[in-house]
Amino acid sequence: MNTKTIVAVLLVTLGIVVLAYSGISFTTPGKPIEFLGMHIATTDNHFIPPVVGALALVGGIVLLVVRSRQA
Repeated sequence: MNTKTIVAVLLVTLGIVVLAYSGISFTTPGKPIEFLGMHIATTDNHFIPPVVGALALVGGIVLLVVRSRQA
């Protein structure tokens, strides 16, 4: 397998996963806050919308089709 095929398969897989879950949300550690001697930890919430999954799916399929036409 070459790199283009691996990237295409990963895009298709990630696109299907994001579409299956209607978007994926995850949290990352945020900037800590020091207030009156207290240390407060924060988190940042991120969301990957289904549109991004659809674009990844279409992009992966296009890469696979272009790959098979050149062969």
